[in-house]
Amino acid sequence: MSEIWFRTGEATVFASEGQVTDAMPEVVIGSVKGPVGTAFATLMGQSAGHTRMFILRDCNQQVRPSAIMTSKVTITSAEYVDLLGGVVQAALGDAIVDAVANGIIPKEQANDLAIITTVWLDPRTATDANLDKKELYKNNYEAMTTALSRAMKQEPTMDELIANRKTVRHFALADVQID
Repeated sequence: MSEIWFRTGEATVFASEGQVTDAMPEVVIGSVKGPVGTAFATLMGQSAGHTRMFILRDCNQQVRPSAIMTSKVTITSAEYVDLLGGVVQAALGDAIVDAVANGIIPKEQANDLAIITTVWLDPRTATDANLDKKELYKNNYEAMTTALSRAMKQEPTMDELIANRKTVRHFALADVQID
């Protein structure tokens, strides 16, 4: 298999009614010797409010390929950090290991690749007394699995994007007339 230099993917899994467990990871995966590896190393520094951390399945269980995550939302509480570095991190880690186990990511290249992901975790999760952590895990696992698969398959293809250009609209434009 040829070397993987730079692939991107994203996915969205929406929360069930009454939950704030939407998951929207965006990933880039590529060789540790290329631009993704350079970006990965650069992200080792911290940025106030946007903590970066390796993706672990649990303590002493860093995933392969090496992966780093950061929040799309400014972190303002310890409760938010606990969810991001707990439930969400575990879901992403399990999804990465399963992506290798299921052949989405080539096992023989796992030590030569790096993954960077930005993660959406709704700020309301930190204070939601009815938060369903099982759903939070499930949605993040599913979204990460889909994002990794799309990255590796380079989906959607250009042909798909051209074919649905006039029929698929961003949800924020549902009530907006565009000519």
